[in-house]
Amino acid sequence: MTSEKCPQCGEPRASPIWRVCSCGHQFSAALPPPAAGKMPHPISLTTTANALSGYKIVKELGVVRGIIVRSRSFFGNIGAGLQALVGGNITLYTELCEQARADAFGFLLDHAAERGANAIVALRYDATEISAGITEVLCYGTAVVVEPEH
Repeated sequence: MTSEKCPQCGEPRASPIWRVCSCGHQFSAALPPPAAGKMPHPISLTTTANALSGYKIVKELGVVRGIIVRSRSFFGNIGAGLQALVGGNITLYTELCEQARADAFGFLLDHAAERGANAIVALRYDATEISAGITEVLCYGTAVVVEPEH
C-alpha cells in the first residue's frame, strides 16, 4: 500500500497502478516514486502489440491474467441514476469502470512478475456482465522477458 493521498478527498491511494480515486480525482499517469525500501513494479513495459519497439523477446512465459468482479453500491446506483437523468457522462460509473480496469491490470502485472516477466505483449481487456449490476473485468496478455536491441 502506498502512502500517497488523494489531494481532493485525502483518501489513501491503494495502489500506484490505480489512476482514479473513488472521489473522481485523476492521478498523474506517471507512477509515483517507490516508497522508502520498496522496489518499483518490475514490469514497466506493456503493449497491445505483439512486439515492443526497440526490444527483442528472449523468452515467452505464457498467458497471464488479472481478474476482478465489481458492483456499484446501492447508493452509487442512486447517484448514477440521478446523473443519468441530467444526461452526459455518468462519472460514478466511469470511475467504477476505470477502477476495475486498473485493478485487473495491477493483478495482471503481479501475475506476470510471479512468472519472472519484465514485459507484457498482446495485452487485452474483456468485460462480462455476470448478473444485473455485477461485472467481471479481465485483463490478459503474454508475459515475456525482453532485452534492448543493440
